Parts: sequence; structure tokens; C-alpha cells
Amino acid sequence: MNIFTEFQSRITAALATLATQGALPAGLDGGRVTVEPPRDPSHGDLATNAAMVLSRDAGMKPRDLAETLAAALRGEPGVTAVEIAGPGFINIRLDSGVFHGVARAALSAGATFGRGEAAGPRVNVEYVSANPTGPMHVGHGRGAVFGDALANLLAFAGHDVVREYYINDAGAQVDVLARSAYLRYREALGEAIGAIPEGLYPGDYLKPVGVALAAEHGDALTRQAEEEWLPVVRAKAIAMMMDMIRTDLAALEIRHEVFFSERSLSIGPVDEIAALIKTLRARDLVYEGRLEPPKGQPVEDWEPREQTLFRATAYGDDSDRPLLKSDGSYTYFASDIAYHASKYARGFGVMIDVWGADHGGYVKRMAAAVKAVTDGKAELDVKLCQLVRLLRNGEPVKMSKRAGEFVTLRDVVDEVGRDAVRFMMLFRKNDATLDFDLAKVIEQSKDNPVFYVQYAHARCSSVFRQAAEAFGSIPDASALADVDLSPLSDSAELDVLRRIAQYPRVVEAAAAAHEPHRVAFYLYELASDFHSLWNKGKEAPHLRFVIETDRMSSHARLALVWAVKTVLASGLGILGVSAPDEMR
Repeated sequence: MNIFTEFQSRITAALATLATQGALPAGLDGGRVTVEPPRDPSHGDLATNAAMVLSRDAGMKPRDLAETLAAALRGEPGVTAVEIAGPGFINIRLDSGVFHGVARAALSAGATFGRGEAAGPRVNVEYVSANPTGPMHVGHGRGAVFGDALANLLAFAGHDVVREYYINDAGAQVDVLARSAYLRYREALGEAIGAIPEGLYPGDYLKPVGVALAAEHGDALTRQAEEEWLPVVRAKAIAMMMDMIRTDLAALEIRHEVFFSERSLSIGPVDEIAALIKTLRARDLVYEGRLEPPKGQPVEDWEPREQTLFRATAYGDDSDRPLLKSDGSYTYFASDIAYHASKYARGFGVMIDVWGADHGGYVKRMAAAVKAVTDGKAELDVKLCQLVRLLRNGEPVKMSKRAGEFVTLRDVVDEVGRDAVRFMMLFRKNDATLDFDLAKVIEQSKDNPVFYVQYAHARCSSVFRQAAEAFGSIPDASALADVDLSPLSDSAELDVLRRIAQYPRVVEAAAAAHEPHRVAFYLYELASDFHSLWNKGKEAPHLRFVIETDRMSSHARLALVWAVKTVLASGLGILGVSAPDEMR
């Protein structure tokens, strides 16, 4: 039950009726009409911009159109008042029975309350995609949590979603990994390797790779030239790094359905990158040319040379982009074009890429490439996740000895728990820098959002334990959906019901904007409303959830609490956070 879409439909119907009556012109486009909660709750329960966006097409002043529409809406069932604000905004007040109906809908629908039935193309959410050169750091964790919650959100909203990880297992960085692992292999054989040379990966996490190589090959690799041992060591190192990454992700309950290898694009029966370049060349989208030197400060070693270029400027980019390096190997961009062409060929009309903030300059060229290879038929949305500043009581946290250069994600999960990591990574918009304080996220206070929301769910459960002790047994959700809810008339109770009514709209809007943080913000607001009601019951005994001498009021309030618990569990599920029944 989404009262906002319901009233949007009612407004559309009212406009049609007014047109039939000659009060408004026919054919007004209601597509721009929105119905949402007023910014100031004192203005009402719903607000619509209908008069503002339709006045020009109607040939009327917004205020005059608002008066006409408001008169029609005042007769709608459940409407107690319709008021006009400012130049023509329409505010609507609803009868408490409308919100009682929302509670019944939540009780009847249970875990499916707020779930959408979106139609449209399949959605590919590609996230994490960290280079398989070591354990994941906290920055990777933010993208991992964001991507996973976004996939959950889109699936809950009704989309067909696939979670994908792009393994960057081609290029120079995995050769550096192989050479670093080979050094650890020699160390495992008993050789004193000394300090790790600059340019190689220094972390201790490669020691198990060296041990595994020694157990599998003995000292045979030491008698081979680099071109012989490099592919062997590289394959083993990548496999073990990916196992480590999968384990780290599993600690956050993150599991991808597809792991796509970059190497598979060029190593196999068909070189898909070469085939794509040939196709683009036939469309005159690839040519041999020279690029201008980079803008800004002069580059001393810049030498213009003939290159194989993609006409990215034809699709909105600032410059055409090279597809081949000077040694004839593919650029990362060439691989990325082929990879996104593969996504489209696999049936994904919507592609969402979750990248680190340092890839912001890459967005335009990737958007241009997707337009080119799909003829503009696919949608690409790149979500950038800003940096995470890891703190402890306000002080920066030192790097991990095991990783060598950074604090690992697993260290953080092991210290504060999955729920704290996931919720706090989502309690700020993805494109804003996040301060993650290891001490603050485990505090049991209102200042710790994850505790505050989970505590609300646990409090709901405690109400039912208390009711069972008072009454011996309590109705289930379906029975509570049929009880008389008229006792729910206090302003604090109605505030909670109004908040519950917003949940389907929050899910729909968050999914449309690809912004799961909206769900986290909403849950905090719902928890705050519920805790306020709980505290009000302490001061006013007639508002307590369980009153042994008043079973009717108790059952009505149990219905309210059950609805709150249902929505909290649903929203926490989207975020991938547990909904505990007890907190100690």
C-alpha cells in the first residue's frame, strides 16, 4: 500500500473529471505531478505540485488551478482538509483511518510490505572489482557494502538484478603480483630475501602463496626463466588472492553471482577486444591519429605519436581515447569497452558500476563507450564512493602490518562486527567522505545509528514478550490486522504510522535514484519516532503498549508495534544488517 502513488492516481483522475466538466482543458500531462510528504509535517500529510507544473499548459495561474483541484480533492475518501500554500502548492490532510489502513497493510503483507513490481531491463550491478593483488582495504569495503545494498534494494523494488565482480587479472599489476609472490616462494624454500624491493608488494599476505608454490613445485621454478615461471606463479597468486577476497566479502555477507575475468576477453577462442575494435573501425569509430598534449601544466616527455583511437568525442567525451599502448597491447580502456559490450550482449539494459572516487575522471569516456557499443540503448550509471577516514576516538588509525600499506577491511569487520560496518558505510551518501570511528560505532547510544535502529527492533520484540506474560498468548499478525485500531489516536502514535506509510515510497525513490542511503536515513527516523512513543508511554501510562486491564487498546498497540518491527526488519534486510530480538 503506497498512499503517495494512490493519491497521485486520484489527482490524475480528478484532473480528467475536471476536464470532462469543462473546468480544465483536456489532455493535461500528469507525468510531472508528484505527491510527497510536506517538508514541514505541520502542513499536512501529503503535498502535490500539480497546480505548479500544469498551470502553463492549462493557461491558468497556479493559485487558480490549485483552487479548482483542491475543491475536487476535498470530496475524496479519507481526506479531512485540503489547503493551498504559497503560489499554488496543495497540502492534504488525511483521516487517521487511512494510516490505520497502512498498519493493516503492513501486517497483512509482512516481509513483502513495500516490495515493488518494477518492469524494465535486467540490471547488472558491478561492485568491488578490487585488483586481485592483496586483501581488501576499508575503501574497498565501502564500495562493496554500497553495491551489495543497492543490488538488494533494486531486487526488493522488483528489478531483475545480477551482482558481478570484474577480476582485473590482466595487465602490469598482476605481473608485479607474480614477481612479489615469486620472492615469497624463494623465501619459503629457505632463501634469505632481505627487504622487499621497491615496486613489489611488501605485505605478509603473500607468504602463504609462496608456501603453496613451494609445496606444489618444490624448487623447480627456480631453474626456469621468468617467462616460464611468471604465468604459473601469476595464476596461483591470483587464485589465492581471489579466495582471500571472497572470504573477506563473505564476512560482510557479500556474495557475487558472476566473477568475470578480464583475461578471458583476450585469452580464449576469440579475442573479443580485437573483434570489438574491428567492429568499431568498420563504423568509423576507430581511427589512427595523434592526440593533443594533456591540458594544464606542460609534460616534459610528451611526444605526439600515431595511435589507434576511439572517437569518444562523438559521444560526449572531452577527448578521443587510445585503445592500444605503444607496445601493441590493449589499454585498460579497450578492455573496459569490450567488457561493457559483453554485459549488453548478456542482456543487461542497465549497468551500474560502483567505483572508487579516484576513477572520477574515467566516467565520461566509459559513458561514451557504452553509448557507442549499444547504440544508446543501454543505461550506464557510475556511482563513485568517496574515501573512508578510519578513526579511533577521533584519531587516525595506523596501517595494518599484515597488509603492509593500509588497514584491511577484515581487521575492521573482526573488531566492530558486520552490522556496524554495513550500516555506517550506508549512513552517508556514497559521494561524501565518510569518517568511520571504530569506537563510536560500537557505542550503545542514540549517537550510534546502527545501535539506535537495531535497539528499536529489539524493543519491539520485548513488547511481545511482555504481552505474552500479561495475556498468556497474543494474536499473530493476521489476527492483529483485524483488530480495532481506533485507540491509535495519540499524535505520537500517528507520527509512527505516518512514517510507516512512507516506506513503500522510500523504497521506490531510493531504487530509482540508486541511493540505498535513503533507506538507512529512513530507518533512523522510524526508530526515532518509535523510541519517542516508547518514552511517552513511560510518562503517560494510558499510552503504554501493554495494559493488562485494557486488552483492546493493547491489541491495537501490538498491531502498531508489529508493523514497526516488520518495516525495521525489511529495511535492515535491504541494507544487509541483522534485526536482533535482544540486545545486551
